[in-house]
This record gives sequence, C-alpha cells and structure tokens, in this order.
Amino acid sequence: MAPVSAPRPQITVVDYGMGNLRSASKALEHVGADVVVSGEGAVIAAADALVLPGVGAFPEAMRQIDARGLADPIRERVAAGAPLLGICLGMQLLFAGSEEHGGAEGLGLLEGRVDALRADGLKLPHIGWSPVIPRRDSALTASLDPVGEPFYFVHSFVARPAQRHLIATSEHGEEFAAIVGDGHVFGTQFHPEKSSSAGLAMLSSFVSIAAPAGVA
Repeated sequence: MAPVSAPRPQITVVDYGMGNLRSASKALEHVGADVVVSGEGAVIAAADALVLPGVGAFPEAMRQIDARGLADPIRERVAAGAPLLGICLGMQLLFAGSEEHGGAEGLGLLEGRVDALRADGLKLPHIGWSPVIPRRDSALTASLDPVGEPFYFVHSFVARPAQRHLIATSEHGEEFAAIVGDGHVFGTQFHPEKSSSAGLAMLSSFVSIAAPAGVA
C-alpha cells in the first residue's frame, strides 16, 4: 500500500495593502504550498506559516498593519511556532523600527533597526541582480551555492540586525544584510519570487520548513 501523504502546508500571505501578493502567491504555489491571501486576523491565527511581503515605505506599511489590527495576530502566530518569511519591505518590518520618512516602530520580531543604504555614490534605489553570499548555515539557504548566487533587489533602506540574526549578505556601496533569521523567523531583502530558479529554490526551502511532519 502506498503511504498516505500528509497535507501540504497552508501558507498565508499577509495582505495589508502594500505587497506584491500575486507574484509571491504564484511562486509559493509553484513550489508546493497551498496559499491563502488574507488580511484577516483569524486567518493569520490559523496559518501553518506566514509570508509578509512588502513594497513601499516602512511607516505607511506599519500604519496599514496597525489599522487592520494585524500586528498582534502576526506576533502571536509566530510566538506559537509558525514559520514566517518577510520579503523586501516585509523583512524590514520584522525589526524594531526604521528611520525612513521620519521613523516608525516595527513588529519587533528580530533585534535591530532599519536605516538608509550607504551606497557610496552608487545609484539609489538599488535595483537589479546582486550576488548573495551565505555567512552561516540556515535551513532557508540549504539550496544556496556557498560561493553565492544572484538575486533581484529593489530597495534604498537596509536592516542592521544583531549579528546572531545575520544569515547572508550582499553589497551595493556597502555590505548589507540580505538574509536574516532567528529560529523560525526569516527575512530576505531581495525578492525571491522575482529571482528565477534560485529564488524558487529558496521558497521551496521555506515551504519545507513550514511543512507538517511527513510532508515531503
């Protein structure tokens, strides 16, 4: 008798009005997740895992999250053990706060703050493909070539994480945090859903992290 497969993980892509929801959702579905896009706290509270996307400015993103009453459900679901992946601005929102546009407080899931990328005369925003170099082992980077692979970035601000949260770096004028994480909380400054096969492989690693026991 063939073994019975466990259900695929249900990953909730958090909709707070400022994310690339469609591309993130389609990429996650492509690598084996059942995806729900929702801005409802009750749905977030029941998710196997969360993806927090983001495009735009940090203060407005937190204003939208707070206005929808989503900050506490996100924090509580993560505290209960659900994996979370923040993408681009979504990664920055994981930190204590940002200086962007006068400053705002973040979700406080990771230690550190966000400030402007010191591009040393290079063009901002940093848009395009840059190599991402792993700095320590992580389940999220199981597919990443140890010498680095290119991923697609669009940003002018970067996280300054506690050293223990730093997983991988990239460079644009200065070296900056490209992947961060602590336990089951992860963030990528780049857009894996726009980063071709390397990005899909990393999303597949996140789906594996999110999968219930027995899911391939």
